[in-house]
Amino acid sequence: MLALSKVEPGLDGLAVGQHEVRAPAADEILLKVHVAGVCGTDMQVYRGTGTFARRVQLPTILGHEVCGTVVEVGAGVQSVRKGDLVSLESHIPCWQCPACLSGRSHVCPRTRYPGIDIDGAFAEYVTVPASIAWVNPPDASPEMAALLEPLGIAVHATLEGSGVSGQVVVVNGCGPIGLMNVAVARHFGARRVIAVDPNPARRRVAELMGADHAVDPIAQSPVDVVRDMTGGEGADVVFEYTGSAEGARNCFAMAAPLAEVRWCATPAGPIEFDFGLWRKGRPTVYNIHGRRLWRTWQMAAPLVYDRHIDLGPIASHRVPLAEGKRAFELIVAGEAIKPMIICS
Repeated sequence: MLALSKVEPGLDGLAVGQHEVRAPAADEILLKVHVAGVCGTDMQVYRGTGTFARRVQLPTILGHEVCGTVVEVGAGVQSVRKGDLVSLESHIPCWQCPACLSGRSHVCPRTRYPGIDIDGAFAEYVTVPASIAWVNPPDASPEMAALLEPLGIAVHATLEGSGVSGQVVVVNGCGPIGLMNVAVARHFGARRVIAVDPNPARRRVAELMGADHAVDPIAQSPVDVVRDMTGGEGADVVFEYTGSAEGARNCFAMAAPLAEVRWCATPAGPIEFDFGLWRKGRPTVYNIHGRRLWRTWQMAAPLVYDRHIDLGPIASHRVPLAEGKRAFELIVAGEAIKPMIICS
């Protein structure tokens, strides 16, 4: 089969080549992959920086945001059947630790990931544990179904804490999940949604997704804009997606006293932060990681199936698997929101 792998450390190091299809072992399934999205985690590995770049064993096929059809099931699999159209949860929990046993498998400390710890989905076929498969309706759009995994982060973040209903929210950083967060916050009743990003294409998409106002943090102080739009009070909820020191400072400065900060970013390395900002405003900080299995999926998937939100503007490019490296180059050039790699 054809697949896109990380084969060398450092920047790029990607190669498209032929690989053997691995038959599913007990409790595993084999998928024929239709489409897979390029994620921020994939970009960390591409750049050779950050935790996941250090963790991945080379060579490894990348990719985990995926939709495919089950073509073979291993012994003992009962949750899915041959012919099912499935999306994948990217966390492979151990199911045995205290976090898993208490219903918090999304923060399992032994979590493994397709595309990092096992071969992933930028391939014609992928073999994964059946326990991470989510079965879609047979008429679901494969491209939109591939986006359910990142959408789950936005839904998890939006519904954490006090939610967003009737509140002024800021989405600080409008990568694909931040853009999804704009749409999800709007759907769940945010009174006003303010998006912040220096990329003009992302700001345009933020407005398409439902933002009332999109701020260029280079041309304007986002803190001043948010204060002006809230009568000096600040936002009730701030979602932090930038993963940068400046983004963190802005995030806490934009929050009203006793507001909520939903921290969704994964910084590529350590960042400096003045905890006096947190102490002064006393916001509650929620550390958002992944999706709750499977509660978040149950809430997120119908938003797409029933067309309550449109993720179409986020799927900005379609790249054949044979040209898969180009998807990464489009992101580096600032031209793509989320390229989708077409695998079949």
